[in-house]
Amino acid sequence: MLIPENKIEEILERTDLVALVSRHVELKKSGRSYKGCCPFHQEKTASFHVTPELRRFKCFGCQAGGDAIAFVQRYLGKTFVDAVKDLAREAGVDLDAAVDPAARERALLKEATDFAQEHFRQKLWEPAGKRARDYLEGRGVAEAVSKAFGLGYSSPAWSELADHLYQRGLIDPGVKAGLIAQRKSGEGYVDFFRGRLTIPIRSPEGRTIAFGARLLEGEGAKYINSRESRLYNKSETLYGMDQAREEIRRRKSAVLVEGYFDCIGLHAAGVKNAVALCSTALTPGHLSLLSRCEAKELVLLLDGDEAGRKAIERLSGPLLAAGANAKVATLPEGEDPDTFARKQGADEVGGLIESAPPLTSYLFETVLPGGPADSFEAKMAALERLRPVAFQLPVGLTRSAFFAALSRHFGLPAAELEASLRGKTQPVRPAPKPPRLLDGQPKVDPLEALFAAFALRERKLISKDPFRLSDELLHPGLRTLLAHLASGASAEDSLFEASPALKGALEAAGRELPKEDSELEPRFLGACRRLKIRRIDDQLSHIARVTASLAGASDLTDETRRLLSDRSELLALKRRVLEEPG
Repeated sequence: MLIPENKIEEILERTDLVALVSRHVELKKSGRSYKGCCPFHQEKTASFHVTPELRRFKCFGCQAGGDAIAFVQRYLGKTFVDAVKDLAREAGVDLDAAVDPAARERALLKEATDFAQEHFRQKLWEPAGKRARDYLEGRGVAEAVSKAFGLGYSSPAWSELADHLYQRGLIDPGVKAGLIAQRKSGEGYVDFFRGRLTIPIRSPEGRTIAFGARLLEGEGAKYINSRESRLYNKSETLYGMDQAREEIRRRKSAVLVEGYFDCIGLHAAGVKNAVALCSTALTPGHLSLLSRCEAKELVLLLDGDEAGRKAIERLSGPLLAAGANAKVATLPEGEDPDTFARKQGADEVGGLIESAPPLTSYLFETVLPGGPADSFEAKMAALERLRPVAFQLPVGLTRSAFFAALSRHFGLPAAELEASLRGKTQPVRPAPKPPRLLDGQPKVDPLEALFAAFALRERKLISKDPFRLSDELLHPGLRTLLAHLASGASAEDSLFEASPALKGALEAAGRELPKEDSELEPRFLGACRRLKIRRIDDQLSHIARVTASLAGASDLTDETRRLLSDRSELLALKRRVLEEPG
């Protein structure tokens, strides 16, 4: 069950932690906190504290600590989800209402899409998939590349996938995901993808969310694609991003192509930072996705024909409007990225990319090769080609810089060029802005994100944590993610529903992880120690604030005695943690 972060926060706010703990532990008021003997280890002197102000409990003997959910988990042996459900029931928080119909639909769409992907993948490597394997071999796609990209095969049978989805009770999500459709006449359902090589479209985390498919048998369009759904928004999806994102981060550059096999072919040739548009225009969502992967530069590598040149003009508007650092790598006439990469190899492709001119230079040279010396007629024709581009530029520096450069190439005044291209019927409009990633999302502590990133990389590290810090993480989204991971969910599934802010923090933390698996555990334990020190320092800061606000604190009241005792224990614990090897 996927529980929204805001509902977890609401449960913790509504839960009376003192009342909850008092059912199992005899507590006595001690200043602003409550004190008792720890229920998690044998002790004669009470060292277990519940602090309502912080909504946390802490034992200074065994170091058990956390919030209400962590207490129920630890004391009653509940899973994270079960503990949340129990507390929600008591607090009057309706979790069923929290998981809205859209979330339920997404979960079913994921189940149907995952099933279809595994079905297609298996079919490719069965005897029936020989035709598809021969096609891939003819395109120079090796078996390892096919498997890395999850390629599959859909048989020409009318309802093979539909029958399997029916048996699993997934007909409705199968229809909504565009995998099957109701028969036009009679009862039953037919497969949407038949006699085709299937190409899974994945989220950046590697989860299949849709499909493209290339016709191999029968009649129909050469390529077809899944329709959009609650799982798949093509204006925010770039094909191959799951394979390319680490190389994009390393190079700070992405190569954009238009076709699935152009992307696959470039990766096979060693150009690992290639991504492709999913049969749509370039959008702010795509640029935002590239920005999250730290792409500082975008190189367009499209077909070396008239269609490719027109595509570059079509993409120029959104790129220039966004102020993107874009370049254009020009292929020889008649070549496409896939065939060129196969014939020439990564070095030649790399040379093209390295020498690629800026987008505006390419654009101006293409529409008006002769520059100022060209004829009046050539300049007017060129300006007509640039009108759709200019129309998309926002008022301000970007627009002014564009027309200044255009003026130099055309040999005409910038103000008159702008007036001509704007026209009376086309007012200047601002470019749409990419979404702000952190709007409405809680901030993520980088150290907590690093702890979770280790667990995502190697699940068993959670059990190596000497301080049981997963109970003490403050970010509800990280707590939920780690709970799903500990319950057996894959890293991809655990990440899929995370907020963009949380994904961004985890991706940044993931880049700090060691490359060698042998270094993971010692580095993880070091992160655990740092996070434990952070928690101790938080408690010391709380004690300092409370002590400073007490009237007559220097008179050593019961409250100040208890706080000073806690402070001494915390400082001793901090020394022990710091002295641990590694």
